[in-house]
Amino acid sequence: MGKIDTDKISLVSQVIMFVGLLALLPLGLLPALLAGLLVYNIVVFGALRLGCLGVLPRMARATLLTLISLVVGALFVLGGMKFFSFINGDSESIVGVIQQMAIAVNSAQKSMPDWAQTYIPSDMDDWQRRFHAWLMTNAKTLSLFGRDAGMFLVHIVFGIIIGGMAALCVTTVDSKAPLTRAFEERTSYLNLAFRRIVFSQIRISALNTFLTGLFLAVFMPLVGYHLPLVKTMILVTFVVGLMPIIGNIISNTMIFLIALGVAPGAALAALIFLIVIHKLEYFVNAKIIGTRINAHAWELLISMLIMDAAFGTGGLVAAPIYYAYLKDELTGKKLI
Repeated sequence: MGKIDTDKISLVSQVIMFVGLLALLPLGLLPALLAGLLVYNIVVFGALRLGCLGVLPRMARATLLTLISLVVGALFVLGGMKFFSFINGDSESIVGVIQQMAIAVNSAQKSMPDWAQTYIPSDMDDWQRRFHAWLMTNAKTLSLFGRDAGMFLVHIVFGIIIGGMAALCVTTVDSKAPLTRAFEERTSYLNLAFRRIVFSQIRISALNTFLTGLFLAVFMPLVGYHLPLVKTMILVTFVVGLMPIIGNIISNTMIFLIALGVAPGAALAALIFLIVIHKLEYFVNAKIIGTRINAHAWELLISMLIMDAAFGTGGLVAAPIYYAYLKDELTGKKLI
Protein backbone atom coordinates (compact mmCIF):
# COMPACT_ATOMS: atom_id res chain seq x y z
CA MET A 1 0.00 0.00 0.00
CA GLY A 2 1.34 3.40 -0.97
CA LYS A 3 2.30 6.25 1.27
CA ILE A 4 -0.72 8.33 0.24
CA ASP A 5 -3.12 5.53 1.17
CA THR A 6 -1.41 5.12 4.53
CA ASP A 7 -1.73 8.82 5.24
CA LYS A 8 -5.42 8.76 4.30
CA ILE A 9 -6.08 5.82 6.59
CA SER A 10 -4.27 7.56 9.42
CA LEU A 11 -6.33 10.71 8.85
CA VAL A 12 -9.58 8.73 8.83
CA SER A 13 -8.68 7.08 12.12
CA GLN A 14 -7.79 10.45 13.66
CA VAL A 15 -11.12 11.98 12.61
CA ILE A 16 -13.07 9.02 13.95
CA MET A 17 -11.10 9.09 17.22
CA PHE A 18 -11.58 12.84 17.63
CA VAL A 19 -15.32 12.68 16.97
CA GLY A 20 -15.66 9.67 19.27
CA LEU A 21 -13.85 11.36 22.15
CA LEU A 22 -16.03 14.46 21.86
CA ALA A 23 -19.20 12.34 21.57
CA LEU A 24 -18.38 10.60 24.85
CA LEU A 25 -19.00 13.85 26.76
CA PRO A 26 -22.65 14.62 25.83
CA LEU A 27 -23.41 10.88 26.02
CA GLY A 28 -22.14 10.81 29.61
CA LEU A 29 -19.64 8.04 28.90
CA LEU A 30 -16.51 9.82 30.16
CA PRO A 31 -16.57 7.87 33.50
CA ALA A 32 -16.57 4.62 31.54
CA LEU A 33 -13.58 5.77 29.46
CA LEU A 34 -11.58 6.87 32.51
CA ALA A 35 -12.42 3.72 34.47
CA GLY A 36 -11.48 1.53 31.52
CA LEU A 37 -8.17 3.31 30.95
CA LEU A 38 -7.35 3.13 34.65
CA VAL A 39 -7.99 -0.61 34.90
CA TYR A 40 -6.15 -1.24 31.64
CA ASN A 41 -3.04 0.56 32.86
CA ILE A 42 -3.10 -1.08 36.28
CA VAL A 43 -3.38 -4.56 34.76
CA VAL A 44 -0.82 -4.07 31.98
CA PHE A 45 1.85 -2.43 34.13
CA GLY A 46 1.12 -4.71 37.07
CA ALA A 47 1.56 -7.71 34.79
CA LEU A 48 4.92 -6.35 33.65
CA ARG A 49 6.02 -6.12 37.28
CA LEU A 50 4.85 -9.65 38.00
CA GLY A 51 6.57 -10.81 34.81
CA CYS A 52 9.87 -9.70 36.32
CA LEU A 53 9.15 -12.22 39.10
CA GLY A 54 8.65 -15.03 36.61
CA VAL A 55 4.83 -14.99 36.40
CA LEU A 56 3.45 -15.70 32.93
CA PRO A 57 1.86 -12.57 31.35
CA ARG A 58 -1.58 -14.15 30.82
CA MET A 59 -1.70 -15.52 34.35
CA ALA A 60 -0.48 -12.19 35.79
CA ARG A 61 -3.18 -10.21 34.00
CA ALA A 62 -5.89 -12.68 35.04
CA THR A 63 -4.72 -12.56 38.67
CA LEU A 64 -4.69 -8.77 38.72
CA LEU A 65 -8.16 -8.60 37.15
CA THR A 66 -9.47 -10.97 39.81
CA LEU A 67 -7.98 -8.82 42.56
CA ILE A 68 -9.41 -5.66 41.00
CA SER A 69 -12.85 -7.28 40.77
CA LEU A 70 -12.73 -8.26 44.43
CA VAL A 71 -11.56 -4.80 45.47
CA VAL A 72 -14.23 -3.04 43.40
CA GLY A 73 -16.94 -5.32 44.80
CA ALA A 74 -15.76 -4.70 48.35
CA LEU A 75 -15.64 -0.94 47.71
CA PHE A 76 -19.22 -0.92 46.48
CA VAL A 77 -20.41 -2.78 49.57
CA LEU A 78 -18.40 -0.65 51.99
CA GLY A 79 -19.27 2.49 50.06
CA GLY A 80 -22.97 1.79 50.42
CA MET A 81 -22.54 1.22 54.15
CA LYS A 82 -20.41 4.33 54.65
CA PHE A 83 -22.52 6.60 52.49
CA PHE A 84 -25.36 7.01 54.96
CA SER A 85 -23.03 7.46 57.90
CA PHE A 86 -21.12 10.09 55.92
CA ILE A 87 -24.35 11.91 55.12
CA ASN A 88 -26.02 11.54 58.52
CA GLY A 89 -23.13 10.56 60.75
CA ASP A 90 -20.98 12.22 63.38
CA SER A 91 -19.23 15.57 63.43
CA GLU A 92 -16.76 14.36 60.80
CA SER A 93 -19.53 13.76 58.25
CA ILE A 94 -20.48 15.97 55.33
CA VAL A 95 -23.31 17.34 57.43
CA GLY A 96 -20.71 18.49 59.96
CA VAL A 97 -18.78 20.24 57.20
CA ILE A 98 -21.89 22.06 56.02
CA GLN A 99 -22.77 23.06 59.58
CA GLN A 100 -19.31 24.46 60.22
CA MET A 101 -19.38 26.42 56.98
CA ALA A 102 -22.82 27.77 57.89
CA ILE A 103 -21.51 28.86 61.30
CA ALA A 104 -18.59 30.61 59.61
CA VAL A 105 -20.90 32.46 57.21
CA ASN A 106 -23.19 33.48 60.07
CA SER A 107 -20.20 34.78 62.03
CA ALA A 108 -19.12 36.89 59.09
CA GLN A 109 -22.68 38.13 58.58
CA LYS A 110 -22.28 40.84 61.22
CA SER A 111 -19.71 42.67 59.12
CA MET A 112 -21.86 42.59 55.98
CA PRO A 113 -24.11 45.43 54.82
CA ASP A 114 -27.80 45.31 55.74
CA TRP A 115 -28.97 44.50 52.21
CA ALA A 116 -26.72 41.42 52.10
CA GLN A 117 -27.77 40.11 55.52
CA THR A 118 -31.35 39.54 54.33
CA TYR A 119 -30.15 36.82 51.97
CA ILE A 120 -28.27 34.88 54.66
CA PRO A 121 -30.06 32.65 57.24
CA SER A 122 -29.88 34.07 60.73
CA ASP A 123 -29.27 30.82 62.67
CA MET A 124 -28.98 27.05 62.26
CA ASP A 125 -32.75 26.54 62.44
CA ASP A 126 -33.17 29.04 59.63
CA TRP A 127 -30.51 27.16 57.62
CA GLN A 128 -32.43 23.92 58.13
CA ARG A 129 -35.79 25.49 57.17
CA ARG A 130 -34.38 26.95 54.00
CA PHE A 131 -32.61 23.70 53.17
CA HIS A 132 -35.84 21.75 53.68
CA ALA A 133 -37.73 24.20 51.47
CA TRP A 134 -35.04 23.85 48.84
CA LEU A 135 -35.35 20.05 48.98
CA MET A 136 -39.12 20.23 48.50
CA THR A 137 -38.76 22.65 45.59
CA ASN A 138 -36.09 20.58 43.87
CA ALA A 139 -37.42 17.10 44.63
CA LYS A 140 -37.79 16.25 40.95
CA THR A 141 -34.30 17.48 40.16
CA LEU A 142 -32.89 15.42 43.04
CA SER A 143 -34.65 12.31 41.78
CA LEU A 144 -33.06 12.85 38.39
CA PHE A 145 -29.73 13.31 40.14
CA GLY A 146 -30.21 9.94 41.86
CA ARG A 147 -30.92 8.33 38.51
CA ASP A 148 -27.84 9.96 36.98
CA ALA A 149 -25.73 8.81 39.93
CA GLY A 150 -26.93 5.25 39.33
CA MET A 151 -26.06 5.48 35.64
CA PHE A 152 -22.68 6.93 36.59
CA LEU A 153 -21.91 3.82 38.64
CA VAL A 154 -23.18 1.54 35.89
CA HIS A 155 -20.94 3.26 33.35
CA ILE A 156 -17.96 2.88 35.66
CA VAL A 157 -18.65 -0.85 36.02
CA PHE A 158 -18.91 -1.28 32.26
CA GLY A 159 -15.71 0.73 31.82
CA ILE A 160 -13.91 -1.53 34.29
CA ILE A 161 -15.14 -4.62 32.45
CA ILE A 162 -14.13 -3.26 29.03
CA GLY A 163 -10.73 -2.11 30.30
CA GLY A 164 -10.12 -5.52 31.84
CA MET A 165 -11.11 -7.33 28.67
CA ALA A 166 -8.81 -5.08 26.62
CA ALA A 167 -5.93 -5.77 29.03
CA LEU A 168 -6.45 -9.52 28.65
CA CYS A 169 -6.28 -9.18 24.87
CA VAL A 170 -2.95 -7.35 24.84
CA THR A 171 -0.69 -8.90 22.24
CA THR A 172 2.74 -8.13 20.82
CA VAL A 173 1.74 -9.37 17.35
CA ASP A 174 1.28 -6.47 14.93
CA SER A 175 -2.01 -6.44 13.07
CA LYS A 176 -1.75 -6.58 9.29
CA ALA A 177 -4.91 -4.55 8.75
CA PRO A 178 -3.88 -0.92 8.12
CA LEU A 179 -6.97 0.65 9.74
CA THR A 180 -6.52 -1.54 12.81
CA ARG A 181 -2.90 -0.46 13.07
CA ALA A 182 -3.98 3.16 12.77
CA PHE A 183 -6.50 2.79 15.59
CA GLU A 184 -3.91 1.02 17.72
CA GLU A 185 -1.68 4.06 17.26
CA ARG A 186 -4.54 6.42 18.24
CA THR A 187 -5.30 4.31 21.29
CA SER A 188 -1.65 4.25 22.35
CA TYR A 189 -1.54 8.06 22.20
CA LEU A 190 -4.73 8.34 24.27
CA ASN A 191 -3.50 5.82 26.80
CA LEU A 192 -0.18 7.63 27.11
CA ALA A 193 -1.96 10.96 27.64
CA PHE A 194 -4.18 9.42 30.31
CA ARG A 195 -1.23 7.87 32.10
CA ARG A 196 0.71 11.13 32.10
CA ILE A 197 -2.15 13.31 33.34
CA VAL A 198 -3.99 11.05 35.78
CA PHE A 199 -1.05 9.35 37.45
CA SER A 200 0.78 12.67 37.67
CA GLN A 201 -2.32 14.30 39.19
CA ILE A 202 -2.46 11.56 41.82
CA ARG A 203 1.08 12.44 42.89
CA ILE A 204 0.24 16.15 42.90
CA SER A 205 -2.88 15.56 44.98
CA ALA A 206 -0.96 13.36 47.42
CA LEU A 207 1.69 16.06 47.90
CA ASN A 208 -0.96 18.74 48.32
CA THR A 209 -2.84 16.57 50.83
CA PHE A 210 0.34 15.85 52.81
CA LEU A 211 1.19 19.55 53.11
CA THR A 212 -2.42 20.42 53.95
CA GLY A 213 -2.46 17.72 56.62
CA LEU A 214 0.69 19.14 58.20
CA PHE A 215 -0.87 22.60 58.21
CA LEU A 216 -4.23 21.52 59.66
CA ALA A 217 -3.08 18.87 62.13
CA VAL A 218 0.32 20.23 63.20
CA PHE A 219 0.86 23.90 62.46
CA MET A 220 -2.59 25.26 63.37
CA PRO A 221 -2.71 23.57 66.83
CA LEU A 222 0.84 24.81 67.52
CA VAL A 223 -0.24 28.42 67.00
CA GLY A 224 -3.36 27.93 69.13
CA TYR A 225 -6.07 27.25 66.53
CA HIS A 226 -7.84 23.87 66.79
CA LEU A 227 -9.94 23.47 63.66
CA PRO A 228 -12.84 21.02 63.56
CA LEU A 229 -13.31 18.38 60.84
CA VAL A 230 -9.57 18.03 60.19
CA LYS A 231 -9.84 14.43 58.97
CA THR A 232 -12.72 15.29 56.65
CA MET A 233 -10.90 18.30 55.21
CA ILE A 234 -7.80 16.20 54.53
CA LEU A 235 -9.88 13.49 52.82
CA VAL A 236 -11.79 16.01 50.71
CA THR A 237 -8.51 17.73 49.76
CA PHE A 238 -7.14 14.49 48.32
CA VAL A 239 -10.33 13.50 46.48
CA VAL A 240 -11.05 16.86 44.86
CA GLY A 241 -7.31 17.36 44.29
CA LEU A 242 -7.52 14.67 41.61
CA MET A 243 -9.24 17.33 39.48
CA PRO A 244 -6.65 19.78 38.13
CA ILE A 245 -7.02 23.40 39.33
CA ILE A 246 -10.76 23.27 40.15
CA GLY A 247 -10.06 20.78 42.94
CA ASN A 248 -7.81 23.31 44.67
CA ILE A 249 -10.54 25.94 44.51
CA ILE A 250 -13.05 23.61 46.17
CA SER A 251 -10.76 22.50 49.01
CA ASN A 252 -9.38 25.99 49.58
CA THR A 253 -12.87 27.48 49.93
CA MET A 254 -13.88 24.78 52.40
CA ILE A 255 -10.76 25.20 54.57
CA PHE A 256 -10.99 29.00 54.59
CA LEU A 257 -14.67 29.06 55.61
CA ILE A 258 -14.18 26.54 58.40
CA ALA A 259 -11.13 28.47 59.67
CA LEU A 260 -13.18 31.68 59.52
CA GLY A 261 -15.70 30.09 61.87
CA VAL A 262 -12.93 29.51 64.44
CA ALA A 263 -11.27 32.93 64.42
CA PRO A 264 -10.25 35.68 61.98
CA GLY A 265 -6.62 34.88 62.74
CA ALA A 266 -7.17 31.26 61.78
CA ALA A 267 -8.81 32.36 58.53
CA LEU A 268 -5.89 34.68 57.76
CA ALA A 269 -3.36 31.92 58.46
CA ALA A 270 -5.34 29.52 56.25
CA LEU A 271 -5.53 32.10 53.47
CA ILE A 272 -1.77 32.71 53.54
CA PHE A 273 -1.05 28.98 53.54
CA LEU A 274 -3.48 28.31 50.68
CA ILE A 275 -1.92 31.06 48.58
CA VAL A 276 1.56 29.64 49.19
CA ILE A 277 0.49 26.04 48.49
CA HIS A 278 -1.37 27.19 45.38
CA LYS A 279 1.76 28.88 44.02
CA LEU A 280 3.81 25.81 44.92
CA GLU A 281 1.41 23.62 42.96
CA TYR A 282 2.04 25.72 39.85
CA PHE A 283 5.71 24.70 40.03
CA VAL A 284 4.75 21.09 40.72
CA ASN A 285 2.28 21.06 37.83
CA ALA A 286 4.89 22.57 35.54
CA LYS A 287 7.40 19.95 36.62
CA ILE A 288 5.21 16.84 36.68
CA ILE A 289 2.60 17.53 34.00
CA GLY A 290 3.76 20.45 31.90
CA THR A 291 7.16 18.99 31.10
CA ARG A 292 5.66 15.60 30.28
CA ILE A 293 3.23 16.93 27.67
CA ASN A 294 5.34 19.96 26.73
CA ALA A 295 2.57 22.38 27.75
CA HIS A 296 2.44 25.53 29.85
CA ALA A 297 -0.13 26.13 32.57
CA TRP A 298 -1.92 28.73 30.45
CA GLU A 299 -2.38 26.16 27.67
CA LEU A 300 -4.12 23.76 30.04
CA LEU A 301 -6.25 26.57 31.46
CA ILE A 302 -7.42 27.61 27.99
CA SER A 303 -8.29 24.03 27.08
CA MET A 304 -10.19 23.59 30.35
CA LEU A 305 -12.08 26.85 29.84
CA ILE A 306 -13.16 25.90 26.32
CA MET A 307 -14.12 22.34 27.24
CA ASP A 308 -16.02 23.53 30.31
CA ALA A 309 -17.99 26.03 28.22
CA ALA A 310 -18.76 23.39 25.61
CA PHE A 311 -19.44 20.31 27.74
CA GLY A 312 -19.70 21.39 31.38
CA THR A 313 -18.00 19.53 34.22
CA GLY A 314 -17.23 16.50 32.06
CA GLY A 315 -15.36 18.70 29.63
CA LEU A 316 -13.44 20.29 32.50
CA VAL A 317 -12.28 16.87 33.72
CA ALA A 318 -11.47 15.59 30.23
CA ALA A 319 -9.67 18.71 29.01
CA PRO A 320 -6.14 17.93 30.30
CA ILE A 321 -6.28 14.37 28.95
CA TYR A 322 -7.72 15.39 25.59
CA TYR A 323 -5.23 18.22 25.25
CA ALA A 324 -2.29 15.94 26.05
CA TYR A 325 -3.62 13.44 23.48
CA LEU A 326 -3.94 16.17 20.85
CA LYS A 327 -0.38 17.36 21.46
CA ASP A 328 0.91 13.80 21.18
CA GLU A 329 -0.88 13.38 17.86
CA LEU A 330 0.49 16.64 16.49
CA THR A 331 3.97 15.85 17.80
CA GLY A 332 3.82 12.40 16.21
CA LYS A 333 3.06 14.02 12.86
CA LYS A 334 5.88 16.55 13.46
CA LEU A 335 3.41 19.44 13.16
CA ILE A 336 4.55 21.05 16.43
